[in-house]
Amino acid sequence: MDEYFVTDEARWLWRLRLAEIAVDPACARWVAHAAVVEPDGPVVGYAGFHGPPDASGMVEVGYAVAPAHRRRGHARAMLAALLRRAAAEPAVRTVRASVSPWNAASLAVVAAFGFARVGEQWDEEDGLEYVFELPAPAT
Repeated sequence: MDEYFVTDEARWLWRLRLAEIAVDPACARWVAHAAVVEPDGPVVGYAGFHGPPDASGMVEVGYAVAPAHRRRGHARAMLAALLRRAAAEPAVRTVRASVSPWNAASLAVVAAFGFARVGEQWDEEDGLEYVFELPAPAT
């Protein structure tokens, strides 16, 4: 197993997602999943939604690639899969991505899919983030 998946940050994320599932088991089909390159290959990262669609039909994507597997197109592949999933869900109208302004790789990934910057926010864990959205039908 890549040590990336057992860092304090990764453990915090998994505890958060498990707590969400404990409160609402329906969240399980939306939150983070492991991303594998080939059926018997290594886990290269995780991707999912921060939860099910909210009342306005918005879902927020989240994805991360282990450092040893970066710069090989995995983030784009994960985001493409998330967008296909969102497009297949009638309740989803908007897909959101929040990205640190210093994360050039992730900024390039959301730009490649046509996300539009709609604002910024302060995240208690991650600091300043740019907020991007994409209408689900455009996916």
